[in-house]
Amino acid sequence: MSERPYTLLSCSVSIDGYLGDHRPRLALSNEADFDRVDAVRASCDAIMVGAVTVRTDDPRLLVRSPARRDARTALGLAPDPMKITVTGRADLDARSSFFTTGEAEKLVYTPSPRVADARARLGPVATIVDGGARVRMRRLTEDLADRGVERLMVEGGGVVHTQFLADDLVDELQLVVAPCFVGDSSAPRFVTDGRFPWNPDRRATLAEVNQIGDVVLLRYALSPRFRDD
Repeated sequence: MSERPYTLLSCSVSIDGYLGDHRPRLALSNEADFDRVDAVRASCDAIMVGAVTVRTDDPRLLVRSPARRDARTALGLAPDPMKITVTGRADLDARSSFFTTGEAEKLVYTPSPRVADARARLGPVATIVDGGARVRMRRLTEDLADRGVERLMVEGGGVVHTQFLADDLVDELQLVVAPCFVGDSSAPRFVTDGRFPWNPDRRATLAEVNQIGDVVLLRYALSPRFRDD
């Protein structure tokens, strides 16, 4: 089994720690930061989001910059990173942008009992991967490494963030804080309840603070594998 990919978790939150409100795609960041995220995407082999994000945000998860797409192509890569999602119910819409945009492979991890349903619904647009009795993120990342993924970008949502962080699978956290409040306890948060390796007795290492217009980027080194590049 190969070593898991270098894993970078990226998200934008409000001052009070929410990923958004109940509107789809609430833009918490700004154009300069969107361009920075685009550069990060272009540097990765795969991008992962949870099924809730696929359903509610309908993300394309593509590299926007033509120059970055061309640079990837010149290296013999697809213009966009591989897309990955995980679903317990296999009830995703094959017509969503996640599946219909981009040339790179799409992987859907699902529990063994749902594999047949997932292949019937999504088989024409994605590769369905049997995740076992329960899809566990450590096993998923090891499988990605076996598929050649060396650098993985995790973009949400809160459940996926929680699973990766609680399982100590994140090497780098890129957290952008927007200058606004959401103020709705029913809105999605950056993470849900969990037992995290970083707590008041083991504080995370802050590697960089960078103001980008009206938002601030906080980069945390969460493992010895953190690379400042």
